[in-house]
Parts: sequence; C-alpha cells; structure tokens
Amino acid sequence: MKQVFVSDIQERDWVEEVFLVREKTTAMARNGKPYMNLKLMDRTGEIEGRIWDRVEEFDGLFERDDFVRVRGRASQYLGKMQLVVQELERLDEGRVDFGDFLPVAAEPREQLESRLRRVAATIEEPFLRALMDDLLGDADFVRAYCNAPAAKSMHHVYLGGLVEHSLSIAGLVDLVCGHYGFLHRDLLLVGALLHDVGKVMELRYSRSFDYTDEGKLLGHIIMGVELIDERIRRIDGFPAELAMHLKHLLLSHHGQYEYGSPKRPKTLEAVALNFLDDLDSKLNGIRGHMEKDAGQAGDWTSYHRLYNRYFFKGSLPGVADGENREATESREAPKAKPVPGKKPSRRSDRPLSFSLGEQLAGRNLDLFPREDDET
Repeated sequence: MKQVFVSDIQERDWVEEVFLVREKTTAMARNGKPYMNLKLMDRTGEIEGRIWDRVEEFDGLFERDDFVRVRGRASQYLGKMQLVVQELERLDEGRVDFGDFLPVAAEPREQLESRLRRVAATIEEPFLRALMDDLLGDADFVRAYCNAPAAKSMHHVYLGGLVEHSLSIAGLVDLVCGHYGFLHRDLLLVGALLHDVGKVMELRYSRSFDYTDEGKLLGHIIMGVELIDERIRRIDGFPAELAMHLKHLLLSHHGQYEYGSPKRPKTLEAVALNFLDDLDSKLNGIRGHMEKDAGQAGDWTSYHRLYNRYFFKGSLPGVADGENREATESREAPKAKPVPGKKPSRRSDRPLSFSLGEQLAGRNLDLFPREDDET
C-alpha cells in the first residue's frame, strides 16, 4: 500500500514511493549532459522529479502514464518542492490501487449525481426539462459527466470536478436570478449545467488528465454544441429560437476570442454565465494553489505563473482558517430572497425574440469592445 503522498513530502526527506508519471521530457544541460524532467503525481497533488544521472538507462524503462517506484531526496528549488531521483523502476498497474493516484472530489460521486438530478428537477420550461431528462436518462452519459474533471490543470482538476463545477455555478444562478429578476432562470441554469459538457469527450482521465485527439482538434465548446444539437433533434417541437440561445451560451461562455471563445456573449444570460464560470473556476484554482502550499511556512503562497502574483493564504482577523468556507461546502447554495420593491421574474414566459439593442439598453457598451467588428 502507498504510504507517502505528495502532500506529505518535506524538504530533505528521503522518499521511496510509487507515483504516476504525468509528464516525461528530456533536455540537455549546459555542460552537454542529458537530464530528465518528470511530473510525478498521486491523488494529493504532483511534484517535479529530476534525473541527472543514468538518464539513458532510465529513459528506456518507462513511459508517460506508467507507475514507477522512485527513490530520491526531496529539496526546494525556486520555491517548489522537487525530487532528485536516484533509482527508478516501473510497476505493473496490477500492483497499485488507482484510487491512490487520481485526485477525486471531496463529495462522493453518488451524492454529486443526486444533487444534479435534484437541480434538474427544478427546471420548469418544458423543452429544457426534456433535454435534461434525456441526458440524465443516459447511464453512460451520467457516468462520464460525473467522473470527468473540469480541466487538465487549472481548476477542478480531479475526478468529479466537472459536475462539481457545474453544480457550483447552478447554485450561483439562483442567487443571481434572485437579484436580477429579468434573467431567464431556466435557460441560464441549463447553460450552467451544460456549458462544459463537451469535456466528457475532450479530456481523458483513465490514468492522468490529458486531452483526447478529438479534444485537441475540436475542443470542448464545439464538441458540446454538437452533443446538445444531437440531443435537441430527438425532442419533437423543440423551438429553434430556444435552441439557438442555449447554443450561444455554450459558444460564448469563455467570453473573449483570446480565451478560445468562438463568440462573445451577446445576451444577458450569456454575460451572466461568462462571469459566473470565470468566478467559480478562478476561486477553485486559486484555493487549490493555496492548499498545495498549505504546508509551507508564511502567509503567502508560492508564485502563481498564470495570475502573475502571490496570494495571501493567512487567516483573516476574527475568522478561523477555512471556517466560513468549509461550513458551506456540503450544502447547496440557498435561494436568494427577493429584493424589496422588485417583482421577481423567471422570464421563462418571455419570448426569446428580442434584439441586442433591447438587451443592452441603458448598459455600458464598453463591456463589449469591438462588437461592431463581428457579423
């Protein structure tokens, strides 16, 4: 049984343990000698491995996604823990427990699936409800949707991450719709649940998290729209206009072209989904970065290359560490109370044939730069 996990490793520890090889690359040092970079992972995280000697010998022993037993010394380099590997051997997968190596959501899969079904049962718009019923009636789809991670490396990078991320946004939808009564709650809710649905095909996650060939060539946005279009065609009478607006949510949820979005948000629901998705993914990713550094001294994390900054991980005055966050993790977000003086509205009975001008009336058009460059 695995005894030492990545999260246990401290500087100067001598480590003899099994890890899953997430990445393997060879390079040439300045002195002309080859060396090898590894990313070794288990369910608690990953650690860099460096092989300086016997590189050619070790290179022929294993490949990426293999399980290896390594022996080496842990050390800090540029603020990150790494293993200087001195011995290595490949292990057959029959000798390991896969549950030790892939991170999983804190909430059990069965509980996540149950929450998903309860949320879908609140949809009142008949065609959107029929779409979700069709998807949730497909056992293979539900299994993939509830097992997939939400990303390869940035946020919700664990089995069950996709459904956890989608349910988190769904909880935010009810809060936001309680405040902004003009939003179409059911449309936005289904967009929240399905915005990343293409990731069940874009990502592979049997051993490590990576992209499929189809995922690299098409991407989860296009794959998701194709999946939704196929399912919509099974439902007699599904309104073409409603289908168009739902597909727009998927096509625009990344917000900007430079973030891989085929379209920019052009409806109120699309704008809301973009911001909610961005909020949930960033908070999860940053919190995960903080948790990786939890064992390191000080109130600040290591440098986060994507966000180009350090993050404060110390406790806030008067708040125990994690107290206010963990208290809400195991329950669904409460529905927001109506704002006094505002008439609550689901907008579900409002036709979806309204112009962009109507949508943006009275709003700051600088939120949508270069909109006139599009057709």
